[in-house]
Amino acid sequence: MPTALTDLCPLPIVQAPMAGGVSVPQLAAAVSEAGGLGFLAAGYKTADGMYQDIKQIRGLTAQPFGVNVFLPHRAYGESGAVEIYANQLAGEAAWYDTELGDPDSGRDDGYDAKLAVLLDNPVPVVSFHFGVPHPDVLESLRRARTFTLVTATTPEEARAVEQAGADAVIAQGMEAGGHQGTHRDNPETDCAGIALLPLVAQIREIVDIPVVAAGGIMRGSQIAAVLAAGASAAQLGTAFLATPESGAHALHKQALTNPLYTRTELTRAFSGRPARGLVNRFVREHGRYAPAAYPDVHHLTAPLRKAAAKAGDPQGMALWAGQGHRMAREMPAGRLVEVLATELADALTALTGPPQSRGEF
Repeated sequence: MPTALTDLCPLPIVQAPMAGGVSVPQLAAAVSEAGGLGFLAAGYKTADGMYQDIKQIRGLTAQPFGVNVFLPHRAYGESGAVEIYANQLAGEAAWYDTELGDPDSGRDDGYDAKLAVLLDNPVPVVSFHFGVPHPDVLESLRRARTFTLVTATTPEEARAVEQAGADAVIAQGMEAGGHQGTHRDNPETDCAGIALLPLVAQIREIVDIPVVAAGGIMRGSQIAAVLAAGASAAQLGTAFLATPESGAHALHKQALTNPLYTRTELTRAFSGRPARGLVNRFVREHGRYAPAAYPDVHHLTAPLRKAAAKAGDPQGMALWAGQGHRMAREMPAGRLVEVLATELADALTALTGPPQSRGEF
């Protein structure tokens, strides 16, 4: 079994698992082939769908890769809050000529079935989002020779990850695109996130397991910064969104660098859980009213998002993106890993070179 991240990939570059069809086997394989660690996203997939992705990536690369799993979740919204939000979205459904989804479609995301697949057909790495797995789950994966990571957004969450027995913790800063991996969805702390560099430094102070830094990283120099702060590797999601191997919708890729989208925001508008995305019409009109009710709201809005994409309307789509989205580069994923590695090497050389080469203050 791998005992360190360096046993899994020669470069400290991890491709973030982006659910919803973005982190497809072609993307993960390309990253792993280039020396990083590619990841599949099992979120919103069936256990069989996840298994088929695993089979496909094994046909594309012999290098290590990871699979990300969502922890079971319960809605936190007050009784009737989802129904009230559904009434507000009735106009959206009429506009896109579709029906709203069933908010009771399921809350465990097939967790137990996915764990069974991952234990019967072990993969090199498994990561978890939205909480900490039971220690028995982590121990079972360890016996299957699988390296485990768990997301944390605070030092306290990181301590819980270590105590549960995970091999490493993913420190997710508030800059990160997509869903925040908070262990408890508390609406009172929606805007109380910690920026990545201080988060990494604080977590390194209290845990002994390796730390993977995630949140807004788009350049090799930023990877060097998180390594200097104590991380063992960097996890990048938005940076890989614009690659041709990414399964993101073309409109999503184009929006990353479109001057029309000037900022990102944490919003519950599409899923009922805080997630960072580009601010579009849907976020502006509905974000403030969306209840803390994940995954109910996710299921409710799924047909709207699908219909907006089909209509070619990014204003109704969930355009998940980190704060560094304007720095996205359109190039093959393997080439991007190479460029990031070169930028990282240059940054490290600049940091460790002789004082006279760094200029005077």
